[in-house]
Amino acid sequence: MQNLEFGSDVDALIHLALVEDLGDRGDVTSLATIPVGKRAYARFIAKANGVIAGLPIVRKVFQHIDPGVLIQPKVAEGARVQPKTVIAELMGEPRSLLTGERTALNFLQRLSGIATLTAYYVEATAGTKAKILDTRKTAPGWRSLDKYAVRIGGGHNHRFGLYDMVMIKDNHVDAVGGIAQAVQAARSSQASEGLPIEVEVRTLNELRVALSMGVDRIMLDNMDEAAMKQAVQIAKGRVPLEASGNMTLPRIRAVAETGVDYISVGALTHSAPALDISMKIVTSDE
Repeated sequence: MQNLEFGSDVDALIHLALVEDLGDRGDVTSLATIPVGKRAYARFIAKANGVIAGLPIVRKVFQHIDPGVLIQPKVAEGARVQPKTVIAELMGEPRSLLTGERTALNFLQRLSGIATLTAYYVEATAGTKAKILDTRKTAPGWRSLDKYAVRIGGGHNHRFGLYDMVMIKDNHVDAVGGIAQAVQAARSSQASEGLPIEVEVRTLNELRVALSMGVDRIMLDNMDEAAMKQAVQIAKGRVPLEASGNMTLPRIRAVAETGVDYISVGALTHSAPALDISMKIVTSDE
């Protein structure tokens, strides 16, 4: 079961999105054309194949606008849908439904797009031990939601931010003069006390140095599959290995078959296309 709890950052993001859309005059078109007191039904309908993520956020959006709007999901969070699948049914004041339509869809479409792309990567690596990870390449302010969508799609989360893991990358190594120096400095610093240490390596020689330091995970940066296979043989399971860099969907199976433990894919959150979903007001003859 995926964790469906969200922090105050999500409510703040929803508030910001609504302020952005409504300004100081509100939905002027709906206010001008639709009388108060009517009731209407609406449906969220999938227009493409995909994995649904973000239904709890849809509910939150309408709670911000009008707690009287009733939402009935017709599929589960994480469900696979096809075109014309009814994702949810809504009932309430038509003004409220139309006011929240775009903001709710912006959340639902983006998160479902991330979940869908993640699911493709997970499926492509099925039968291997490799786990698909996200990165910090998220939309600013959306990180908890972007990473949530990755989990809904069957992937796993890497570190959340700069504060919850020591991640020694090439620039850190170059700045201090070597992997050994960087690891030693991290271990002696109060800033990183109690945190796991991951080291990025660019060559097999750097891999050997990182292994000798006893770190918690090693990232193989932009290596080809042949080098990754050698790295797996050298590591011999002593430290989990993570492949990173240019992890495209056509390539991902070959990378997984090298024997690495993790594959981090920035595209999950920085390049996932939004899933096409629309809202339609249901008339009496439908």
